[in-house]
Amino acid sequence: MEGKGRPAILKEECTGCGACVEACPIGAIRMHGGLAQIDESCNLCGGCRDVCPSGAIRFPEEDREKQPAAAEHHHVWVFAEVRQGKLASVVPELLGAGRRLADQLGESLHAVVVTAPREEIYQQLFGYGADAVWQVEHELVFEGDEMARAAALCQLIRRERPAVVLFGATAMGRSLAPRIATRLKTGLTADCTGLEIDPETRLLRQIRPAFGGNIMAEILTKYRRPQMATVRPRVMKAPRFRPDSSGPIHHFVPAELDGGLTLEELVLEEVETVNLEDADIIVSGGRGLGDPRNFALLEELARLLGAAVGASRAAVDSGWIPYSHQVGQTGKTVAPKVYIAVGISGAIQHLVGMQSSDVIVAINKNPDAPIFKVATYGIVGDLFEVVPALIRQLKKMRGVT
Repeated sequence: MEGKGRPAILKEECTGCGACVEACPIGAIRMHGGLAQIDESCNLCGGCRDVCPSGAIRFPEEDREKQPAAAEHHHVWVFAEVRQGKLASVVPELLGAGRRLADQLGESLHAVVVTAPREEIYQQLFGYGADAVWQVEHELVFEGDEMARAAALCQLIRRERPAVVLFGATAMGRSLAPRIATRLKTGLTADCTGLEIDPETRLLRQIRPAFGGNIMAEILTKYRRPQMATVRPRVMKAPRFRPDSSGPIHHFVPAELDGGLTLEELVLEEVETVNLEDADIIVSGGRGLGDPRNFALLEELARLLGAAVGASRAAVDSGWIPYSHQVGQTGKTVAPKVYIAVGISGAIQHLVGMQSSDVIVAINKNPDAPIFKVATYGIVGDLFEVVPALIRQLKKMRGVT
């Protein structure tokens, strides 16, 4: 048994699988003599208990008593990220997923806003399915102080006790969600590509790629609330917008907040010619191009199609094209109407980022390339013959010389 205030390892149950070691975010667990041991740096986050396949980890009863019963938590919440006065594109996707989860639980769907009040934002949130909106009101929160935002949201979550809280896996979501989860001592699953409600336990199944995308892990937060997850953009379908929808707006003024950050300089992000995540057509190149200069061929095809240019990780790692073009598990997740993969073999890490595309066209000289397993249309051939032929045909159709 471990010391007071720390989880206990039931030696007769522990199989020494090491799952808890990998799950611990602060490295507080090690293996000794074939059994897990938890040291005094444990912060009682519960991650080890959630992944233990044999139920060998028990938390102190006094710690469990601090956690409200799961039955006391209700509703599904979505963090409504607003950037430069506009609703982030991931928010409608989150609301679509949240609506489905809330309906399965028989609960309501709420959206939370931390930027200055804007009526058009409220209208969009209701139009995409929110039943109610929470507006957090505090000057530090409006100024974008992440520490203040995390503290304010923790106050609101503790008071209202939502069952599920979803964030977009954006720069803001990935920064804010862990701060909140740590303060609340609850679990957080990052970069989810699937969310489901278990019909028997009513727990949230949080699904994400693991081990380099080679398996899909299903993660449950059994003992802590709320159940929190960040969701990769472009993996969920946004619902149809209903302009006549409306609902209540609740205003929350947090107790005094201490700002943890000072704004020294505001740098606006550079706007790309074509936003990869919002593009309807994407032409992506991989290692098969053989040389960075050959991306010019894809750029010409993309111009004729009105498309964005993407790339595989191999092409980016080779320095052929900037990281902002990378599609895949460690890049951007896209779901265009048409995705054209040129010289891309189709490693699972790449497929995770583009397999939700409506139509996938693969061009590869290897007939056994994995990309053909997900392709709607496959062209087995030399890309240096196929792509120029496509360009010539498009120019002919458009009367371009």
